[in-house]
Amino acid sequence: MIVVLSDIRSIYNVGSIFRTADAVGAEKIYLCGITPAPIDRFGKIRPQFAKVSLGAEKLVKWAKVKATGVIIEKLKKDGYKIFAIEQSKTSILYYKTNLSRSDRDRLVLILGGEVKGLPPAILKKADKVLEIPMRGAMVRQAHHPRSLGRGKESLNVSVAFGVIAYFLRFKKCNVIFN
Repeated sequence: MIVVLSDIRSIYNVGSIFRTADAVGAEKIYLCGITPAPIDRFGKIRPQFAKVSLGAEKLVKWAKVKATGVIIEKLKKDGYKIFAIEQSKTSILYYKTNLSRSDRDRLVLILGGEVKGLPPAILKKADKVLEIPMRGAMVRQAHHPRSLGRGKESLNVSVAFGVIAYFLRFKKCNVIFN
């Protein structure tokens, strides 16, 4: 599994994703756009990052890249299945996704910024867009793609990553990806 983080602002969210990525055995994390890296511009570990990641930044390979779309295209050419985690008109419930064991090792999960998520251009590049169903009080914002129904707008980006990464990595699936 490879993780692509696109314009995630919070150093704490990124640190938490590193920790979970280590726990699920992620191969690499790409930090795109404004997503903060574990080290600052002087090459020193960011203390806030280390506090949350608990050393995962030393164990999980990572790279800082400018453009999310470019890295997605490269990974697609390398034979990876691209899954975006986002609420959109084309999204499917994450638990309705089935993967063969071999597909689980050739999987990319893309997550977007905390406020606006992933842009339509990135969603179009994904093989599937996965969403987590929400319940609770209505808190949708103007940019939200769904206008009907009850539910919180979304989970925290690091929590959403944890839910879906664990499901895709460890659920016993025997249906091959279409």
